[in-house]
Amino acid sequence: MTVPQGRDPRYDVLFEPVAIGPVVARNRFFQVPQCNGMGYRDPSALAAMRGIKAEGGWAVVSTEETEIHPSSDFAPYIEGRIWDDRDIPAHVRVTESIHAHGSLAAIELTHNGSPNLYTRIPPMGPSHRPVHGEIQPIQIRRMDRSDIIALRRWHREAVERSIEAGYDIVYVYAGHDFSTLNHFLSRQHNDRTDEYGGSLENRARLLREILEETREIADGRAGVACRINVDELIGDRGINREEIVGILEMLGEIPDLWDFMVGGWPEDSATSRFGPEAEREEYIRGLKDLTSKPVVGVGRFTSPDTMVRMIRQGILDFIGAARPSIADPFLPKKIEEGLIDDIRECIGCNICVASDTTMAPIRCTQNPTMGEEWRKGWHPEIIRPKQSDAKILVVGGGPAGLETAMDLGNRGYEVVLIEASRELGGRVAREARLPGLASWIRVLDYRRTQIDRMKNVDYYFESAMTADEILEYGFDHVAVATGATWRRDGIGYAHTHPIDLDPAFEILTPDDLIAGTRPRGKDVVVFDDDHYYMGGVIAELLIKEGYSVTLVTPAADVSTWTHNTMEQHRIQARLLNLGTKLITANTVMTTDAGGVVLACVYTDREQHLDCDSAVFVTSRLPNEDLYLDLLDRQPSWDDAGLSTVTAVGDALNPGTIASAIWDGRRFAEDLDRIDEDLPFPREIPQLAP
Repeated sequence: MTVPQGRDPRYDVLFEPVAIGPVVARNRFFQVPQCNGMGYRDPSALAAMRGIKAEGGWAVVSTEETEIHPSSDFAPYIEGRIWDDRDIPAHVRVTESIHAHGSLAAIELTHNGSPNLYTRIPPMGPSHRPVHGEIQPIQIRRMDRSDIIALRRWHREAVERSIEAGYDIVYVYAGHDFSTLNHFLSRQHNDRTDEYGGSLENRARLLREILEETREIADGRAGVACRINVDELIGDRGINREEIVGILEMLGEIPDLWDFMVGGWPEDSATSRFGPEAEREEYIRGLKDLTSKPVVGVGRFTSPDTMVRMIRQGILDFIGAARPSIADPFLPKKIEEGLIDDIRECIGCNICVASDTTMAPIRCTQNPTMGEEWRKGWHPEIIRPKQSDAKILVVGGGPAGLETAMDLGNRGYEVVLIEASRELGGRVAREARLPGLASWIRVLDYRRTQIDRMKNVDYYFESAMTADEILEYGFDHVAVATGATWRRDGIGYAHTHPIDLDPAFEILTPDDLIAGTRPRGKDVVVFDDDHYYMGGVIAELLIKEGYSVTLVTPAADVSTWTHNTMEQHRIQARLLNLGTKLITANTVMTTDAGGVVLACVYTDREQHLDCDSAVFVTSRLPNEDLYLDLLDRQPSWDDAGLSTVTAVGDALNPGTIASAIWDGRRFAEDLDRIDEDLPFPREIPQLAP
């Protein structure tokens, strides 16, 4: 980090202490409960990650959803767990890590109508329904009064364990259309006719009972928070403005803090492609007036000025964040020290969310150290100093090259970065010009800002180099970060060999379109066998420019991997609303002068689709010629003083931007490090007797 400049007085309000019942938060920065793909499986990694956020200045650091009982297991997803006393030591590790930096630790206690794939206990909820949120061949059974009594007992026991584990704030969770309490409140899930159904007062009865019991247990020992869905975005079929006003009039003074959220998780955490900063303000504005207790809410806040407005206008008392705290765990401290330009702003890509949905440790495009704090010892603001006076050449100024140069510069090495084009950023700079991806330019902005301050890092444009030229310059190490190129031969998931293409038919790739080339005719097929964001973005670009677009994909829906980033439904809706023709479960088999031949992935039935051009979005090839040329000249390395040549990022294996940046950090961290048999430590479960 650069030298602190001192806090701008405009932001003083963000650093006022705020009481939450018997505990006091040292400022208004509140990391709300946030899933991370580690949970009960990786307790030390989880504790280290939470501790880094506390070190970075977040006054409250919360857990993810934490299961209170085996009747609500979230398998296959890896969340928190506090079923019995045996879970307490793992939570103590988390709370101690948070407390070490003067922050409050909060736990989100959760009971969901989960399918219980691990415990196999019949799931339960307010009414007989299919399990909610995913398709499973099992239903939720209607809870009877004994079940409700048991749920209240399980929650009380979990509160006691939480306080014993050292948590300062205990959440009662009624949000995201996940939790049993949310479902009791909601008319779409609750069709009961007893005292727990029907009227709003009855539907709120269980929430009231659990809030009151939690307050009684926590009295003087911990604050009580309630995370609640203030609008399910389905009108009178669910919780809406009128109902949340009624709930707050009944329950507003019971908890010590309200955490307001909107809709389901996809609505509460929309990608930047579909939702701007503070998108949900309209739903939360005015609710704080209905309670004397402090209020927290999220909005992918990255602008300190927006944060101040939230406080000054009486919308929030705390600046809630999950994704911004992932992108920059030190965001509060940087605002406090006047280092606004050093903030790694969240780009809203939701690759962090994908870690949870894929049950893998959390990762972040902007912050490659996220999830690596314990197992690799990486820190977002500190990197070990150089171990030699080696000079390093980085070839390529894309995301991997920028990260490599920046991290090596921070270590103190002399670095030269060469870029063949006239701009830095590589694929990030190019893709940020596509519809909806403008905020992705923050990846470049942050790294260029840091590099421009470094006297030991130089970069040069329009400087393509050959292997022979590199050997003449006397570098000790070379990192080849030359990126990747979209294929035009059709190889992807559906085809492992090139497909038969008529040379008279025009085939383009995303690289062509980003460079300014456009199809020669107006009828265009976009063949998406990549299944992430690019196919949908290219279709949107073309249709907005007046082309007639048909998107063909072998998957059952478009951009299918984006289910993991919670935006697939939005992508498909946008394409349909724009008039895109969608043909799913089909692959392009061949082309002729007049179009493409498709085949159904289930029946092999073929059809001819007339079109003028096709854009293939299938897979990419690493730009590895320079890397391979350098390897071929390895006998000459000693004479040139060259020790290592390493391909980094997409030049090694094409992947996400997050993967490329992570690989740049890995190269910088591992330079001059002795190789180890295992890439990181791991925690081994203790065998039962």
